[in-house]
Amino acid sequence: MIGVVAALTIAAVLAILAVWRVPPFVGADANTENAYVRGRTTIIAPQVSGYVVQVAVRDYQMVPAGSVLARIDERIYRARVAQAHASVRNAEAQLANASQARAARSAELQSQLANVANAQAQLRRALLDMRRASDLVGDGSISARERDQTGAALAQAEAGLRQARAAAAVARENVLTVDVGREGLAAQVEGAKAALRLAEIDLSNTVIRAPEGGQLGEVGVRVGQYVTNGTQLMALVPPDRWVIANYKERQTRGMAPGQRATVSVDALGATLRGRVERISPATGSEFAVLKPDNATGNFIKVPQRIGVRIQIDAGQPLARHLRPGMSVEAHVDRAPPP
Repeated sequence: MIGVVAALTIAAVLAILAVWRVPPFVGADANTENAYVRGRTTIIAPQVSGYVVQVAVRDYQMVPAGSVLARIDERIYRARVAQAHASVRNAEAQLANASQARAARSAELQSQLANVANAQAQLRRALLDMRRASDLVGDGSISARERDQTGAALAQAEAGLRQARAAAAVARENVLTVDVGREGLAAQVEGAKAALRLAEIDLSNTVIRAPEGGQLGEVGVRVGQYVTNGTQLMALVPPDRWVIANYKERQTRGMAPGQRATVSVDALGATLRGRVERISPATGSEFAVLKPDNATGNFIKVPQRIGVRIQIDAGQPLARHLRPGMSVEAHVDRAPPP
């Protein structure tokens, strides 16, 4: 009788140790029920504001990349594109006028330079006349009055040359002024073209398209609803799936990328194969907004959790039934990867 009781006691203790997975029943597998399916949930929101004129999809619909999800009234944005086109044409016309004005100012400069050359020729002739008059007045061939008239003509020629040179300098400044103004007008053309591109981008954004293929969540937008940029319209879930398993610190000992793993999915009643892809660089508490403060004297050691990302192996038909947020049980074989 005593032997039977002892045997039952030993069996009960061994069963408890096996359930608790403590020596001698601890193995290479690391198990946790704190694991969930994850995916890339994309929030679809418009970049422009306006009234919704079309909702082209329904709840939970599969959509390919680039398909139309909704449309916003485009009339205002089309008018802005037309206005931007007009601004570009106006700026280009002003730039063309500046080019024509430069051609006119350049012609005027050439005319003034010709006047300078003519004034220089007149001055040279007046100097020769004055030299001859000075020689002739000495021998009485001409009178002093005629010499004085020749001197006045020389002074007039000198003044004419100065005037011609001043006019040429003014013409040069006019050309420079046109050049400076032309660069400003060219900048206005570039600015008008940039405004046109922005208007065209806003117009194209009135059509809301799927950024990639996947399945939609609930469609929250309705025809006639006024939306602003950033308004959540619907959610798109691409087909990528993985598992985040939160293991206790001690369980991650010996765990490394590449090790085999399995995940048991309650919703599917099946087990899927996978591999450890990456391990979190910190515990979950380090990523929390409000971190725990253990600086007081009432400290209790609490094992922290470290996230392990498990990639599901391809080629498993049931993997397409995984949904982000599902609870799973993860098992990682901590043996060195093959």
